[in-house]
Amino acid sequence: MRATDDRYAGERAQFDLAIRLIRHQARTHIIAECTGFSQERIRKLYATYFKHQRGNQVRRKRGKSPSAVDFFFRNSRVPAEASALAGVFFVYGLVQLRSDLTTGPGPVPQGYAKGERFCRAYEVYKILCSGGQLSFERAWSLQTALEAGDGVLVADCVRCGALYVQDALALDPAACPGCRSRSA
Repeated sequence: MRATDDRYAGERAQFDLAIRLIRHQARTHIIAECTGFSQERIRKLYATYFKHQRGNQVRRKRGKSPSAVDFFFRNSRVPAEASALAGVFFVYGLVQLRSDLTTGPGPVPQGYAKGERFCRAYEVYKILCSGGQLSFERAWSLQTALEAGDGVLVADCVRCGALYVQDALALDPAACPGCRSRSA
């Protein structure tokens, strides 16, 4: 096999995405969903490229991905970061924002395209929110909740007009995290 052959370009792109997802410490099932690789192949990629590397900062997480949306509302900083990340999701087409502020799945197809765009969106979030508290897994959880319209919703601030993410079950003062922190 010559790596320059066009017939291997698709598999090479999947391989590169798998490595990128492993670096972001995504769980195996997310990597499999985005690349189509088997769980065994993903474990072998980790063992080959990361496990025995000197100064390895990449750790594999075990168990189920976090899915509780209450994490996004636990302090004053996380809702602001979740709102910024949701905005990036809208820009990248991962989540659709309708005119009535309801959300749904974006036009990006599942699989490789979604994984690639999600990585780009998460990397933009990390630049925007330097030292941000949302891990890759939490970001995936937020995107899934927004896509399903489950547990979180988008509201507009009555003070500044900004869109922000809020808990669907909480009483909301209709103010974004920034306006709430300024009035406190």
